[in-house]
Amino acid sequence: MLDTEHKKQVKTDQYEAPDYYVLDELLSEEHLLVRSAVRDWVKKSVTPIIESYSEEGKCPLHLFKEMAELGALGPSLPEEYGCGGMDEIAYGIIMQELERGDSGIRSMASVQGSLVMYPIYRFGSEEQKKKYLPELAKANLIGCFGLTEPNSGSDPGSMITNLKDDGDAYILNGAKMWITNSPVADIAVVWAKDEEGIIRGIIVEKDMPGFSAPEIKGKWSLRASITGELVFEDVRVPKENVLPKVTGLKGPLSCLSKARYGISWGAIGAAMDCYDAALRYSKERTQFGKPLGQFQLTQKKLAEMITEITKAQLLSWRLGTLANNGKATPAQISMAKRNNVWIALQIAREARQIHGGMGITNEYPMMRHLMNLETVLTYEGTHDIHLLITGMDVTGLNAFK
Repeated sequence: MLDTEHKKQVKTDQYEAPDYYVLDELLSEEHLLVRSAVRDWVKKSVTPIIESYSEEGKCPLHLFKEMAELGALGPSLPEEYGCGGMDEIAYGIIMQELERGDSGIRSMASVQGSLVMYPIYRFGSEEQKKKYLPELAKANLIGCFGLTEPNSGSDPGSMITNLKDDGDAYILNGAKMWITNSPVADIAVVWAKDEEGIIRGIIVEKDMPGFSAPEIKGKWSLRASITGELVFEDVRVPKENVLPKVTGLKGPLSCLSKARYGISWGAIGAAMDCYDAALRYSKERTQFGKPLGQFQLTQKKLAEMITEITKAQLLSWRLGTLANNGKATPAQISMAKRNNVWIALQIAREARQIHGGMGITNEYPMMRHLMNLETVLTYEGTHDIHLLITGMDVTGLNAFK
């Protein structure tokens, strides 16, 4: 992935990237090389096709293999399992650049790496790691993560999907909803309650009888990402597929923390793309004999955009340094996810206004980002739930009870 050509491009890349506080000085050479490689790939493989795929509501599944070749699937997991062995900041940068292309593309990689590969690595047996991780890293297998249910979203502890002991296997029954990648997934990391009410993680393979994953149609958001259900009707899953090193909600919630961290970076990428488009347009479009960028209200919009992007960059960078040292808390991750997605959504809206009527067309990326970010605001912890997580952390009082 990081060849000599990309080393040269680190200094010569002319793509406008907001860095008002010279944060590049805080990044290592590896971080800059990773960013250059992923940014170039997005320009070459995502930008030319994403508007048409989004408009048609189709997922560019061929990009899974390309992202695997890029090293974007499980980049911070160990090399011994075929993964990248990078640090958490590199992982965040990858998510940022993927989401500059599209939130759905970042979701494809984020789910594969953070919600499928990560729990297998952290909670799986050595046999499970060796069996699944190298194949997932190469995109020979596609995975999905089954936690949310039709009647159990922000309250995952109320799940009804269940496991019943059947000798050397469990019988799995239930359903999961809003599952990224599910219709094309080869495996699903599913969270279900056993007969004692204890939540366990189990790896379900697509060819197991009774397992189906119908696609959810009619989405106005994340249209280039494939989403579906998981339906289990007396699915017999060998006990060797249970993740042995975790029980309870701490299992799925730790996976969500990993993914939410990546989202905090990814949202910055969407905000950058919208800001970059608005800044360019404000210099090119003239009204009343002068460019839009010369009007005070346009400058106000652009100044506020770059301010919020800079604050978000600092937030995620500091969070990344904490994560590298094993010190990032779930509450800190919630703060970054909530803040950065919110500012990205506002920047998309303001950028759309600067473009006027052209802003609603597919000639520019803002409307697509805006629709995508409406979902990102909600998934993997809603905007309000993350606010309450911060509130509980600072007061010590639980608003969920």
